[in-house]
Amino acid sequence: MKNITTVRSKLPHVGTTIFSVISKLADEDGAINLGQGFPDFSPSPKLVELVNQKMKDGYNQYAPMPGVMKLREAIAEKIEKLYNAKINPETEVTVTAGATQAIFTAITALVNADDEVIVIEPAYDCYVPAIQLSGGIPIHLTTEYPDYKINWESVKKLVSQKTRLIIINTPHNPTGSVMNKSDLKQLEKITRNSDIFILSDEVYEHILFDKQQHQSVLRYPSLAERSIAVFSFGKTYHHTGWKIGYAVAPEYLMKEFRKVHQFNVFCTNSPMQYALVDFMKEKDEYLKLNSFYEEKRNHFNQLVGKSRFSLKPSAGTYFQLLDYSKISNEADKDFAVRIIKENGVAAIPVSVFYGNNMDSKVLRFCFAKSADTLEKAAERLCKI
Repeated sequence: MKNITTVRSKLPHVGTTIFSVISKLADEDGAINLGQGFPDFSPSPKLVELVNQKMKDGYNQYAPMPGVMKLREAIAEKIEKLYNAKINPETEVTVTAGATQAIFTAITALVNADDEVIVIEPAYDCYVPAIQLSGGIPIHLTTEYPDYKINWESVKKLVSQKTRLIIINTPHNPTGSVMNKSDLKQLEKITRNSDIFILSDEVYEHILFDKQQHQSVLRYPSLAERSIAVFSFGKTYHHTGWKIGYAVAPEYLMKEFRKVHQFNVFCTNSPMQYALVDFMKEKDEYLKLNSFYEEKRNHFNQLVGKSRFSLKPSAGTYFQLLDYSKISNEADKDFAVRIIKENGVAAIPVSVFYGNNMDSKVLRFCFAKSADTLEKAAERLCKI
């Protein structure tokens, strides 16, 4: 069909997300997909049965716009116990259609035309497009392999009268790095007595290793009062395809968040919300998640330790970076495509998470997989 007119793209430089591209290549070549971040195992049978039962019980119509009240109450109770923060479930919690929707909604609610947003890179790929769609200006701060340590003095120098928002992510996707208390204290100093808001992406809050403690912005009152924190049920309970997350913010920010949310998705699905109300009582499901994934990290790293790849163990998330600089000088995108086609393993090139496509010769591998999957993938990687 002939085009009637030319579309004026709002995102002229954006193509299909790398996750879709790599997964498509993996499917076409029959490769083991350690690229896109989802488990290859099922969520708890009890949770699945709870959803089924809630459907049979008739919870199949619209949920309240901010989310089922009992679920918001359970979220507030959990936050108080974990982070010693008192949250009003009526006005400060909203259940969302996944964390990406929550992030998009938060940016849309807070960022106006010509506002500057500090983005710490490498950064998850949904941040910058949302900023641009709101007319904002992304200001990039680069961190580098292998530590990806944030230079807070550099952050401070980037702050201007136009700075509206700083986006942080801990535990960090794609690098597996984790912010400590010092990082949050530095962020406190930078934003104190300012009009700067914080968007804190904390979807991997329960996946930290080596006895580290998650440093949520909600632990720090002076940060919490200016922050929207985003969380994910999918990452916690192994059902990324259900697309359920939630956002937590002080009432004055949540009021603006809900203005956008109600015209974005209005609400998320009812039976899963009611099922999660009951399932959240099973506290070990999230309290023991760190040890569950630490075992997988250690198993995968031990296996690939026999390969020509180099690695520094991930500190959090279910991603591990592998350095291939001893194997090839190829660009990471080219190397990622080659090992899909020649070796049958899919991974994500880290350069795509930088605005300037900085290439450190590292790929991101997801180890949220069964032991059998990890063993087969590692065997192939060891042959490279």
